[in-house]
Amino acid sequence: MSATIENLLSENRLYPPSPAFAAAANVTADEYDRAAADPVAYWERQADRLDWTERWHTAHTWKPARPLTLAEAAAQEGVTLPDPGGASTADPAGPAASAFTGLDDDGQPLLSIPEAAWFVGGRLNVAVNCVDRHVDAGRGDVVAITFEGEPGDREQITYAELQRRVAKAANALEALGIVAGDRVVVYLPVIPETIVITLAIARIGAIHSLVFGGFSAEALKFRVEDTGAKLLVTSDGQFRRGKAVAVKANSDEAVGGPVGPGSSGAPGGVNTIEHVLVVRRTGDLTPDIPWTPGRDVWFHDAIAEAADTHTAQSFDSEHPLFIIYTSGTTGKPKGVVHTSGGYLTQASWSHAAIFDAKPTDVYWCTADLAWVTAHTYVLYGPFSNGATSVIYEGTPNTPHTGRHFEIIERYGVTTYYTAPTLIRTFMTWFPDGLPASFDLSTLRLLGTVGEAINPEAWVWFHENVGGGRAPIVDTWWQSETGSAIIAPPARRHGAEARVGDVLAAGAPRAHRRRGGRAGTRRFGWVPRDRRHLALDGARRLGEPRPLPGFVLEEVRRPGLLLRGRRSKIRCRRVHLAARTRRRRHQRLRPPPLDHRDRVGPGVASGRRRGGRRGSDRPGDG
Repeated sequence: MSATIENLLSENRLYPPSPAFAAAANVTADEYDRAAADPVAYWERQADRLDWTERWHTAHTWKPARPLTLAEAAAQEGVTLPDPGGASTADPAGPAASAFTGLDDDGQPLLSIPEAAWFVGGRLNVAVNCVDRHVDAGRGDVVAITFEGEPGDREQITYAELQRRVAKAANALEALGIVAGDRVVVYLPVIPETIVITLAIARIGAIHSLVFGGFSAEALKFRVEDTGAKLLVTSDGQFRRGKAVAVKANSDEAVGGPVGPGSSGAPGGVNTIEHVLVVRRTGDLTPDIPWTPGRDVWFHDAIAEAADTHTAQSFDSEHPLFIIYTSGTTGKPKGVVHTSGGYLTQASWSHAAIFDAKPTDVYWCTADLAWVTAHTYVLYGPFSNGATSVIYEGTPNTPHTGRHFEIIERYGVTTYYTAPTLIRTFMTWFPDGLPASFDLSTLRLLGTVGEAINPEAWVWFHENVGGGRAPIVDTWWQSETGSAIIAPPARRHGAEARVGDVLAAGAPRAHRRRGGRAGTRRFGWVPRDRRHLALDGARRLGEPRPLPGFVLEEVRRPGLLLRGRRSKIRCRRVHLAARTRRRRHQRLRPPPLDHRDRVGPGVASGRRRGGRRGSDRPGDG
């Protein structure tokens, strides 16, 4: 390799946070020692940050994968082995019984599916933890949501008002026959109703699956059918790039398949929708939307007569909270199921720790609400911590390229969490730097998510948006992990963040790189080994347990994860080391955990829906 290229691979610029910022950080270096001393007890303390109606009797259970006998493997794969007389009957969905050996392609025994659970026996209500408890604590007047629509409409909703709206929506959902365990697909833009309806679904124990409003009818149809949804929530239209775009016809196409037996029937290729709940967003700008009487219901009509109080039930810690789909770039999208107690523990703690959340913050994560980034860092993390969140409906250049900076100035945003792609776009829009007309002085912390950030974009972001003073937390995670699992960690003495560093999970400060590799530290919750990131139980045989907050995958053998549903199991090798960092020595190869480490709370219960592996990008949804 030439000296020029080697020089480009080196990055030595350092940007320390201010001593005042470091001194006031929520998480310090001491946190590592506390977590390492007893990881399970550590996560119990984080779970105690939430309100539980019934405390768990067992913090964590773990049943590791083990090699299966031939009979066990056949039962797991849905294969009927030949009887002693030579006759055999094979499941038509499985491999031929005569060829079944119970071994994988490398001749290794198939492994059982590992099982992990967190806060077993505990009961809570996720929506109550995100809304009601703040009102009960006397913080009902605090602004929960600051909304700006693309056309310029604006609204601020306090926690007390959010509680009232969520209660009315929950009552309306129950009036439509939605009960705990039912699946509800939400196909809405970034508007307050999306948050209200999502929290209402969680409040009654139903399971939500949010779909990006820009997806096609075919993509929506797949998710509706794969989840076996009983209700689809959509809008008449949405605003996009300065135009009102009708979307109801897309929704109708998505639920136009053969009608199945309802949400109790088997999902997959069958339309189980009973009602379509429609939010009025574009109104007369998108007239003549299609309508099916008896099935379609206006949201404003549904809540008009609904009571503004609702008695919430509590649900088991392992009760499913939501299904989120990966992008499916190499096959059909896969639905990842995250559960309640562990996921909320992880989301709440990581938002407070990584984003150094303060009661006075005005926090803005720019992700669409359908992506996992927004599930954790717009919905459940910030609201569980009583934060004030900004949401914006439109594109960043409508009606002008400075729209985001205008919003930051208008609402006094203190934390701005966005994607490197957008930062690089800003660099092309503002090649000479941001105009001095934008006052971004309220910003105290910046964050990035979605893909690797190159040093030039990092420096531009730091100097132009952060004013050369705001630290940057560069987060890495996936739909499967549920929250950021790699970010700049805290240091005891001020810390110096090297450009582009991606380190172990912690607070918004970083320590320097050592020997060309990220100087990571274990935090008692990141499951990892020398070859791949183990996701909530998907780990190498004989290695550490999963941490709460991650999706429990099915493991066929070391380095392989099984994915699928029913008897059709597909597998592929996991390679999470590539694609995430620019430098040769920055590939994601964290050090192994010892056998005392555990998977952290907040991870999904371990169910996955759909086909093969899709994108590993953290923003997938």
